[in-house]
Amino acid sequence: MTKAKEKEMKVEIISKETIKPSSPTPNHLKDYKLSLLDQIAPPSYETLLLFYSFNGDDDRQHHHHISVYKANKLSLQLKQSLSETLTRFYPLAGRVKDNITIDCSDHGAVYVEAQVNCLLQDLLKQPNGDSVIQLVPIELAEESTPGLLLFVQSSFFTCGGVAIGVCISHKIADAATVVTFIRSWAGAAAGDHRQVYYPSYNASSLFPPRDVTATAMLFLNPPFNMAMKEKCFTKRFVFYGPKIAALEAALSAPSTRGEAVTALIWKCAVNASRSNSGVSKLSILSRSVDIRKITVPPLPDNSVGNFVGYYASQKDESDIQLQGLVRELRKGIQDFSKSYLQKLQREDALEAITESCKDAIAILISNDVDLYVCNSLCDVSLYDIDFGWGNPTWVTNISSNAPNHKNLVGLIDSSTGDGSIEAWVTLSEADMALFERDPDLLCYAATFDYPSVLKSYL
Repeated sequence: MTKAKEKEMKVEIISKETIKPSSPTPNHLKDYKLSLLDQIAPPSYETLLLFYSFNGDDDRQHHHHISVYKANKLSLQLKQSLSETLTRFYPLAGRVKDNITIDCSDHGAVYVEAQVNCLLQDLLKQPNGDSVIQLVPIELAEESTPGLLLFVQSSFFTCGGVAIGVCISHKIADAATVVTFIRSWAGAAAGDHRQVYYPSYNASSLFPPRDVTATAMLFLNPPFNMAMKEKCFTKRFVFYGPKIAALEAALSAPSTRGEAVTALIWKCAVNASRSNSGVSKLSILSRSVDIRKITVPPLPDNSVGNFVGYYASQKDESDIQLQGLVRELRKGIQDFSKSYLQKLQREDALEAITESCKDAIAILISNDVDLYVCNSLCDVSLYDIDFGWGNPTWVTNISSNAPNHKNLVGLIDSSTGDGSIEAWVTLSEADMALFERDPDLLCYAATFDYPSVLKSYL
């Protein structure tokens, strides 16, 4: 018997409005100074997507008027609490004035409401990149007036479930800032003042802004200024906790869960690239680091802005072994921790950082290198973000750059709470075809298409 073709998920935008802070920003806070790290941040967006289900969401006999009433009630709750939260996170309601200043004159954030033509559980059974990306306001952000900083999309499913997609310009936020903002917003929506975070705006005092030229920006953001023109494919892979433990044991070398999974993905991606190109190249993997955690003393988690740096590990593709890749990853973070912060705190910080990038750029502009970029939200608490409706069913971090850039990897802890890791991997179509069939990958990753989020399907 032929299996019935599943209905394609469609997302319809039904309203768009501007949400302004509930209280005006004082005059002495109208000009927000960017830090050096804000200035040199890549021209992209940090995103996070949270899904919430409610009792009875799997009941296909839900009456339509009940879902509409619930959507209207939740939307009002979200908009009112967002307005309150923007009073504390006032720069997010501003506009980029230049590469040093944000004009905080309460211009507001963009809020869109959407309807999805399926049940939430239908998406969660087999989430794929093409469907998930529709629930994050990336296209809206890229097509809007330059200088806007915050975009929110609330998408309501026919069952009453909701997805909240947040998109913040990297000019003012790294991933940790996005989490702090959403957590504070959720606290306001739930009326839980213990979860209402008050941000610390200490970035520009720690890393004062500099006169950053366009030439310097080309050196500092190579992954984003070298967009790959190939057709890309994004797929989600799940590495369950026991499998990761087995992978770590097989490595016979110290590693974190994230390092072990990153090394495996890197190895399999390199194998695919080498098989398709027929030649061995130098392979470079760039990973992000939260600077808050490695400063002495550590910076508070509620520090707003870009407190993120990147380090690169490299390996010749003719010598790709898991143990060697893990060693390169660990060496990279150790070298970064020693040298990068020292450069940031120098008087000639910009010049020092730019100079250190020149050799890397010389390599990248050649055709003899494969560059991979990995970002991770592993070990970041996300499944306790409660807007007043309980904890999220699923949280994911599909990259806003995935449609246009290949060789991207995003890691995040799964909802199971047992150490499992989900990975969004974006590769060229040809590389993905080999990558997803790599025997080494299939030893540790879920072996079926689009692994389910629902525990009953695991």
